[in-house]
Amino acid sequence: MLRMNQACYDLIRREAELSYPNEGCGILLGHTTSDSRTVVSTFPADNAHPEPLRQYSIDPKQAITAQKLARDQGLDIIGFYHSHPDHPAQYSETDLAEAHWLDCSYVITGVDQGHAAQTSSFVLIGPEESKVFAEEEIEIVGLV
Repeated sequence: MLRMNQACYDLIRREAELSYPNEGCGILLGHTTSDSRTVVSTFPADNAHPEPLRQYSIDPKQAITAQKLARDQGLDIIGFYHSHPDHPAQYSETDLAEAHWLDCSYVITGVDQGHAAQTSSFVLIGPEESKVFAEEEIEIVGLV
């Protein structure tokens, strides 16, 4: 299960709308327990992919910055988010092939004509050579 407050959820969806018609992306910072991940903050990132209309890529320098920020706040990188412009909030074969952070959440927001639609989350389960995405519930909680 992925837990987050309404502000983080709204920010992910707003970033998806602002990135339209390109895919938007970012990093989820928080805590992990044996049965869930809790988002404490988000780290919006630039989409560095050469074809941002259909794919996303987070610049490694931004990922390092997010990792340092997380460490300074006693947090971890617990997942990533991106948008699917004019496509459902369902992972693609490319999303699975490019995902490598096992036991992390991958949040996808479908954006229809510039408006955030469904937001879904998937946890990456491994090992790497046989990794799969499993759908996970998003729970909106009070302050985290």
